[in-house]
Amino acid sequence: MTRPLFKKQKFERHKAETLRLRLVFLALMVIVLSLGLVLRLCYLQVYQFSHYNTLSLKNQMSILPIAPPRGIIVDRHGVILAQNMPVYVLEVTPERVPNMQQMIVALQKLLPSVTDDDINEFKRTNRSNRSYNAIPIKLKLTEEEVATFASQQYRFPGVNIKARLMRYYPLGELTAHVLGYVGRINIEELKRVDSSNYHGTNFIGKTGIEKYYEDRLHGEVGYQQVETDVSGRTVRVVNTIPPISGEKLILTLDIALQKKAYEALDNKRGAVVAINPRNGEVLVLASAPGFDPNLFVNGISTKNYSALSNASTRPLYNRAVRGLYPPASTVKPYVALAGLENDIVDIHYAIHDPGWFRLPNVKHVYHDWKKYGHGVVNIQRAIMMSCDTYFFQLGHRMGITHLSDMYRRFGFGQLTQIDLTEEAAGILPDSQWKQKQKGVPWYPGDTLITSIGQGFMLATPLQLANAVSAMAQKGERFRPHLLNQSIPSDQENPHPYNVIREKSVELKQDAHWDIVREAMHSVITSNEGTGYRFGRNAPYSVAAKTGTAQVFTGRQYVDTRYENIPEHLRDHSLFIAFAPVEAPEIAIAVMVENDVAAASVARQVMDAYFDMKKNEKTS
Repeated sequence: MTRPLFKKQKFERHKAETLRLRLVFLALMVIVLSLGLVLRLCYLQVYQFSHYNTLSLKNQMSILPIAPPRGIIVDRHGVILAQNMPVYVLEVTPERVPNMQQMIVALQKLLPSVTDDDINEFKRTNRSNRSYNAIPIKLKLTEEEVATFASQQYRFPGVNIKARLMRYYPLGELTAHVLGYVGRINIEELKRVDSSNYHGTNFIGKTGIEKYYEDRLHGEVGYQQVETDVSGRTVRVVNTIPPISGEKLILTLDIALQKKAYEALDNKRGAVVAINPRNGEVLVLASAPGFDPNLFVNGISTKNYSALSNASTRPLYNRAVRGLYPPASTVKPYVALAGLENDIVDIHYAIHDPGWFRLPNVKHVYHDWKKYGHGVVNIQRAIMMSCDTYFFQLGHRMGITHLSDMYRRFGFGQLTQIDLTEEAAGILPDSQWKQKQKGVPWYPGDTLITSIGQGFMLATPLQLANAVSAMAQKGERFRPHLLNQSIPSDQENPHPYNVIREKSVELKQDAHWDIVREAMHSVITSNEGTGYRFGRNAPYSVAAKTGTAQVFTGRQYVDTRYENIPEHLRDHSLFIAFAPVEAPEIAIAVMVENDVAAASVARQVMDAYFDMKKNEKTS
């Protein structure tokens, strides 16, 4: 009996010991887990407090950028050229949209005006923005569209209608080339700017003044801290840092004169540039035909862009600063100065012009524009009658080095540095240029052609106006500019543009200026002068030079009547002038493609200028 009892007691002790060990182990586990939980809570509550507090606030609060109003642009008299118009914009905050593709499909069904182009532009912009930034998907909603969406907004979380300011150009094509336009900002543009200052901004200057002065026009972004509901709609505004508007720009342009230039061009392809030679202020910068820049602000459709870019008249091409044309006979006053300065000719030197010129030991004949020549011609009559033969001889005797040096001193073959980004430098050829570009040597015949502004030489209408401005001021040169003053939004006093004086053209004798300028005056006043299309009866004194740039040199057109030549093969006409001769106020360059109208266009613009000056004095 004793053994079984002993075994039973032993089993009970073993069982109790096992239970006790299990309880101890369980207690230890509870203590360890509790300690770990306490430590974790301490870590989260103490060390990670700031992080999770921010995340908590983010669920209730949002920091929204406020785009600054873009600075307005006016002409010298205060006429508004670019302004901001309030519009309704449909915006999407990607992080709040559960299913983007479903949302887009539903949105297009609700608002058929949301095109595939709009969707593609939205997707492209979305790829270059953070998911919490609101991105426009449809600009300029109508009142009917606003009402339609508002009634169905509950179906579109993360999509809202906002009132925004959008760029508007009230004068359309009159200012299209000089102002340029704004458009939706792209990835490459974001890389070039301070991206933090473009939060909430969907537009940036693409061309013209809008692009050149982007940093002044844009302003500084502001911010709002707002409380939002689960759908992303604002419940209340907690704090606001207001944006700073862009600067107001006052340009040197006279928009009334600009309008007259377009009217004078009368739908012809051409350009007009008028400058105040005393300070470089650009009064007119017109390129025709133009286009409506407002099309680009909203995002131009593929159809409209294709129509503009493929048009034979090239309305998107800024002929005033990018158009490269042979300057033709408009360069003869500068060639004459080079001859006088290098003692090749003087006022008494004269030739007999038979209507042609031939280089020594060369059979090729270079014809004057007048078949039987101009008879006895000195330097002043050569300018007045635009005698090619005289300048063939002068160019040959002088050589390309002296010739190109004088051209360069008047700004040919180089940028004028006007405050536009689209300017072309033109071409000023010489022996080094030809060897580099063509791989062949310079020939004496090249010099002859360059001395009458043909051949390889190309210039923009702006360069022609810049050069004749220097002629008007007897060599004193100023950088052409479009900005007159700027006014920051937080200041009342304007900041004037700092006029930049360029290196002057200095001559050995002031009399050389008088010789050439008097000859240019006779272009208009003499019955033998080539400026007859400008008219002999101007109520102000004018010094000018005409030019005819050849488009086609085929011999079959030599004796053909002008009107029988296909339009696209007709010569371009050019005209440069300044007035009054005794105290120049305006210098002008006009180019008209495939037409003879340059001088008459210049007359209309200059008449308008002096009429306005007269009215200002009497008012």
